[in-house]
Amino acid sequence: MTGERVLRAIRVTPRAWFVPKESMVLAYIDEPIPIGHGQVTTQPSLSAAMIESLGLTGDEHVLEVGTGYGFQTALLAALAADVVTIDLEPEFAERARRSLDRLGVRNVETRVGDGGAGVPDRAPYDAIIVSAAHPVVPRPLAGQLRDGGRLVQPIGPGGHERVTLFERVGDRLEERRLVSQAWFVRLRTAYGEG
Repeated sequence: MTGERVLRAIRVTPRAWFVPKESMVLAYIDEPIPIGHGQVTTQPSLSAAMIESLGLTGDEHVLEVGTGYGFQTALLAALAADVVTIDLEPEFAERARRSLDRLGVRNVETRVGDGGAGVPDRAPYDAIIVSAAHPVVPRPLAGQLRDGGRLVQPIGPGGHERVTLFERVGDRLEERRLVSQAWFVRLRTAYGEG
């Protein structure tokens, strides 16, 4: 079940600003939308479930891996103190930055790079959300999560995943629960199987 804070963020965030112009008529349908480079947006209900699993209260420093066009980034920005988001595609990062600026979002830092490497110079993070599949949580991401922090990621090869919530306990990640079954594109990263 999705909490009121997450639902409110979805209601007030215009998804049409975060999809390609030719797809604006599809923006308010609960489906993924192709955005180019073999990528799609995460459908809003799945983004909501993933974000809700992080238990954000508004004080968190969050890392998002997979900016895409920035809709989920905008939701995170409404629910956390600040967000660092990273995408491999410069075009996506720039598009997201423009849409976030248009919406008046000021608590997001957008980076271009290998999401599996995270953004170590801004670590540690209270929460990390990964919007692409990988067989395991990449080791750099696990290392950038603070003790007690939460990470949600689709675990699998790309195409049929278990969206899983983890918590960092000491120097290891512990699986907490299954959030959803879903289909995600594979995380393109230099960090292999962990």
